[in-house]
Amino acid sequence: MVKAFLYRFTQLTWGIIQTFLGFLLFLLNIKNKHQSYNGAIITYWPKKVGISLGMFIFSYQDKDMIRHEYGHTIQSLFLGPLYLIIVGIPSFIWANLPYFINKRKNEHITYDSFIIEKNANILGGKI
Repeated sequence: MVKAFLYRFTQLTWGIIQTFLGFLLFLLNIKNKHQSYNGAIITYWPKKVGISLGMFIFSYQDKDMIRHEYGHTIQSLFLGPLYLIIVGIPSFIWANLPYFINKRKNEHITYDSFIIEKNANILGGKI
């Protein structure tokens, strides 16, 4: 209970920028199923991608993806207002830029080999 309160308090202060953006996306998906997860709010959606913005996680019902996205929320706790610059933008580019998609495919590189994604897996797995 105290951990969840501290988690949310920190996301609503230090991580306010990404939490606000996550709240807007949450409102756009208000009709979807939601669940609390260690202080975070998961919104389940049909897209096969996950997004973490502050204390908001958007994912389809996949435990590994949710754990990974939760790791990104921990990165948000550490980085605060720098999260979008250090994690969000590079992660988006790594996931979506055709150059990196082709590189991963052609060179058999896993998505999680990128340090930001590997770190999210570690953080999400330890909690």
